[in-house]
Amino acid sequence: MEPFRFKKKFGQNFLSDENLLDAIVRDAGVDGGTVLEVGAGAGALTRALARRAEKVVAYEIDGTLRPVLEEMAKTAGNVTLVFRDFLREDLAAAERELGEYVVVANLPYYITTPVVLRFLEEAKMCRGLTVMVQEEVAARFCAREGTPEYGSITAAIALKGRARITRKVPRTMFTPRPNVDSAVVRIEFGGGVSVRDAGMYRAVVRCAFSSRRKTLENNLMNGFRVPRERAREWLAAAGVAEGARGETLSPEGFARLADVMTEGI
Repeated sequence: MEPFRFKKKFGQNFLSDENLLDAIVRDAGVDGGTVLEVGAGAGALTRALARRAEKVVAYEIDGTLRPVLEEMAKTAGNVTLVFRDFLREDLAAAERELGEYVVVANLPYYITTPVVLRFLEEAKMCRGLTVMVQEEVAARFCAREGTPEYGSITAAIALKGRARITRKVPRTMFTPRPNVDSAVVRIEFGGGVSVRDAGMYRAVVRCAFSSRRKTLENNLMNGFRVPRERAREWLAAAGVAEGARGETLSPEGFARLADVMTEGI
């Protein structure tokens, strides 16, 4: 067997501390059921999940990890390995096989936002995510309106549920050591903001943050190709102050604006 070499293009930074791995599984509330893992790496978190879950489905893009992962899966007995790029997977088809599930993952930094957005926007059977991400990304996931960290991903999460940081993980816990610290974020689905049209909400949020320096009025004009008066009418009807920027609106504020636009667009 050839020696394994870490691949920068896959953002590989592995954890091996058993106490930390068990703590992440507890943070996720895994107690039976099905868990989907994106980025199994060398299988350390997969093995910890298998001890608490009924079934673990683990995706890994790096085929050179197959020998070590297959040995781990054989020992665990309840792990299914999928050696494909999760971002290219048919999520609807995968969910038909999975049934109801939760996501637990030490996400490679370069795919963090695309992976989380897939579950936020496309998943039907997912009950929530517990993910290890860069500390600054974790701050964006959990930010409040009016802060520099608040952005489109924050509002997208609020549509599905709530996010909270469960623990911080220093860079010294990883091999190879990254240049940033990390944090574990749990995103529980359910109880998100109420909105008539989720697609409109997402479109408004993307538009609002398309240019943070511009006012919400100008972003609406450009994004929806409407005259200034129409944009002003929408904002006034939603109770948004004149000259407001996107980062000042709470998720509930975006929901009100989206509802107004749904009625009058």
